[in-house]
Amino acid sequence: MTKHELREEIFKAVFSIDAQKEASGDRDISDIVEKYITDSCDAELTDEEADLIYTKAAEIGSMLEELDEDIDSVARGWKTNRMGKAELNILRIAIYEIKYDESVPVKVAINEAVELAKEYCNADAPAFINGMLAHFV
Repeated sequence: MTKHELREEIFKAVFSIDAQKEASGDRDISDIVEKYITDSCDAELTDEEADLIYTKAAEIGSMLEELDEDIDSVARGWKTNRMGKAELNILRIAIYEIKYDESVPVKVAINEAVELAKEYCNADAPAFINGMLAHFV
């Protein structure tokens, strides 16, 4: 599986965390990610890939409030509560990678976020996400 495909699965797992925590409020992040990996993941994963998705998605899921504060700090007229869920979760992943994942260069985090936006969002989202991340770095 490519790094992009792994990031795509992480995006879907984080999206699941966001949706299920909003719906139930008290679901355990670990359970949500594990359920995503076992029931919903689109690809057959090696143990190493499953561990990477689990670790990164769970870490991001545990930091949603902090990541949202970072997003709100650079948002101009678009606070997180007004953003589309796909755009918001793409930004969360990118900001997490920029701040905490030293294995991902900043330019790669931004480029991958834009690519995810092209796949999962409307036509305006890639420019929006690129602009938000440019203000963040």
